[in-house]
Amino acid sequence: MKKLFSYNNKILAGGLLIAFSTLVSCKKLVELPGNPPTQITRQQAFSDSASTLSAVVGVYTYNQDNQGDGFAYSDANLTIATGLSAHELSYTSSSDEQEFYSYTLTPLNSEVATLWQYPYASLYQVNDVLGGITNNSNLSASFVKQITGEMEVTRALYYFNLVNLFGSVPLVTSTDYVANAQLPRASASAVYTQILTDLNNAVKKLPSTYPSSGHARPNLYTALALLAKVHLYQKNWQAAYNEADSIIRSGGYSLEPTLNNVFLDGSQEAIWQLPIESSYDGTAEAANFMPYSTGVTPTFPVTDSLLNQFETGDQRKTNWLDTSVVGSQTLYYPYKYKDYYPTSPATDFMVFRLAEIYLIRAEAAAELGNLSAALADVNTIRARAGLGASTANVTSQAAVLAAVMKERQTELCFEWGNRWFDLNRTGKAAAELPGWQSFNALFPLPQAQIQLNHLLTQNPGYH
Repeated sequence: MKKLFSYNNKILAGGLLIAFSTLVSCKKLVELPGNPPTQITRQQAFSDSASTLSAVVGVYTYNQDNQGDGFAYSDANLTIATGLSAHELSYTSSSDEQEFYSYTLTPLNSEVATLWQYPYASLYQVNDVLGGITNNSNLSASFVKQITGEMEVTRALYYFNLVNLFGSVPLVTSTDYVANAQLPRASASAVYTQILTDLNNAVKKLPSTYPSSGHARPNLYTALALLAKVHLYQKNWQAAYNEADSIIRSGGYSLEPTLNNVFLDGSQEAIWQLPIESSYDGTAEAANFMPYSTGVTPTFPVTDSLLNQFETGDQRKTNWLDTSVVGSQTLYYPYKYKDYYPTSPATDFMVFRLAEIYLIRAEAAAELGNLSAALADVNTIRARAGLGASTANVTSQAAVLAAVMKERQTELCFEWGNRWFDLNRTGKAAAELPGWQSFNALFPLPQAQIQLNHLLTQNPGYH
């Protein structure tokens, strides 16, 4: 996946540096060089709370690398790959990108490789922090409890995306890279069990307050937000409703009345939001989606099928999409992130926000038969977008669910693969995506990984 945190120039807490440049080529799941003499040792990295926090901050650092356009950035792969696959986006560039849109992916696709390799590189870092703080007499019990909960949330998020992109995947929970390099695929149910274990444990550890300024490190409600999403995907409707409801009722978050403030630093609806750590670049989303000058064709134009879902007067189309006029064509492109270069106030990278929680609660309520409550949440989101109440028939569960999904499509477009995952988990992909076949719901495993690990098997439908 295009990583929610950057991979460049990080010192791993265990004194081992992942060779990212070789990971992108044909290297194993986790392959590490010996400890260079210039690297800090594990003992130094976890010698006290200050050094441990340095390792933790490294996990959360968002500092996009500026190496070109499209998939060359290290932070937008997930958005682009799933946006093309869900036909939110079209393409004007490489054949690797075209394969997502046309459902002709092969295991040799270089972008699929990054969606697999980057999370595992980062999971090593998360597991290393967990290993470094466990039974560490230099750290207080309360500090270990806090950091453990944060890392459990982070690990759960990586596996949630991996299991939804690839299905069954190797379950790596340690830093034993020799053993990890030859792990078989764990079943999707086993991966979800690990995700739920991590999140349920995190809920018991994390306080409702944030451990540092801003919302860059997980708190209780961050764990509950991902837990609500996991329960929704697993069709545990009551649990999804309960978790979402507890976040909304907490009073700690509110919808930003101004759409253009939603993704800015300090957004009042941000549940997890990472600051940009760069003096010369903004977010990778902006760099990938915004043309570099007026009249230039966007690399990833918004499709007509998505544009047609915005009703007249929908302020999300006005504020979260922009246009480039190329000849006689007016081409729309994503514009939630507007910071090709650093801006003031800064645009932060949003992981979870309150609007998504309202829509999780709405879907769960509809599935539970509480249709009026579901529409009330839908209408809350619509009102912020400048729209009137939904006209869905409040006595029809199918109509209310359709209203929820339409609102998810327009509110959460270009965010964390939501539309692609929604179409696959609800069984709507075949009807809405021309050329889609059932096996396309999962991406292929990178061929290089299968060649390096004989215990890995390919997803059905790919050769």
